[in-house]
Amino acid sequence: MKVLYVSHTAVVSGAERSLIDLLDALGPSVEPLLATPDGPLQELAREHRVATTPLTGTAGSLRLHPLHTPRALVELALAAREVRRALARCDAQLVHANSIRAGLVLALARPRAPTVVHVRDCLPRGAVSDATLRVLAATATTLVANSRYTAESLLAVAPRARVEVVHNAVDLARFDPSQIGREEARARLSGVIGDSRRPLLGVVAQVTPWKGQATAIEALALLRARGVEAELLLVGSAKFVAASTRFANKDYVARLRALVASSGLQDRVHWLGEREDVPEILRALDMLLLPSWEEPFGRAVVEAMAMSVPVVVTAVGGPREIIEDGREGRLVAPRDAAAWAAAIGAVLDMPQRGAAMGRAGRDRVERDFSFERQARAMIAVYRRAMPDLAKAGDRP
Repeated sequence: MKVLYVSHTAVVSGAERSLIDLLDALGPSVEPLLATPDGPLQELAREHRVATTPLTGTAGSLRLHPLHTPRALVELALAAREVRRALARCDAQLVHANSIRAGLVLALARPRAPTVVHVRDCLPRGAVSDATLRVLAATATTLVANSRYTAESLLAVAPRARVEVVHNAVDLARFDPSQIGREEARARLSGVIGDSRRPLLGVVAQVTPWKGQATAIEALALLRARGVEAELLLVGSAKFVAASTRFANKDYVARLRALVASSGLQDRVHWLGEREDVPEILRALDMLLLPSWEEPFGRAVVEAMAMSVPVVVTAVGGPREIIEDGREGRLVAPRDAAAWAAAIGAVLDMPQRGAAMGRAGRDRVERDFSFERQARAMIAVYRRAMPDLAKAGDRP
């Protein structure tokens, strides 16, 4: 099956890593061509032997702006023209957009082939965002949501949309706790952490307000006030920093650093930035935290579970589909630092219970989040999408 994949950005974040993982999982059943702007995603694709073709990227926000909106529309139009050219060259049987913005590119390109739009975000309700989702629902053959929670947010706006759910997968060979011991993993961080005997917490996410790093820092301060001498790793960076981006992420980094300083946690909070050794870092942790305001899926959650690490994660969004509260970890309401401190402390107070959560997490991931399971589900989506074009004829 020849499939053209479309990414609106060259920045490699969770959605882009999930796309590359999907292409690895699909293997020889799909002949992929990835349309992407020049940059890190293109380089990553080539490392995985995925052919690429150039595309104009867009960082445009879904908020109306007198300068950014016209620029974004021009970028989308240019990208749509490039998608049409790529389709003419590769004769793809199906087109898969990896994001909402990439889905808008397909809406403008109007390909004859069936289209699948992967929706990995839950947009805040508003006139522009609602209109965007309705356009996708009207023009795409199928919308693929990364969780039931994301699917429900789509159907709330476009109830007649054809939506299917395919959870992200995790590389069980790469994220394998038997490949490295916890003590060895901690030893590799000896130049970073202060004391390897202290409980080690971690947040693995892009640095942006909705990911909730501030809540993790505030919870750490509360734990320290109670005598819990834990340390916190912040893994990730402020990837999306264009002026049109929804959040002022550079400013958020500055606020986080000020919060660390005002809380007296300079020696307890460690900024690791972007890392390629995420499995080893996760193995060193006593607990992964994901204090997002809302989480469409939670890629870092399944990765930590695969490494047998207990998780304390937001109770809003996809994580409720990944873990059972009290079994693989804990679900906690976002933006409540006191509740987060209490949940973290409760797990740290019972190391045997934390270890049991880690084992349960690995079992759950092996059962429900393997590459093989994801590949079967996505191929089934593709096959169900392809007959629709013949029934509907050319799009008006």
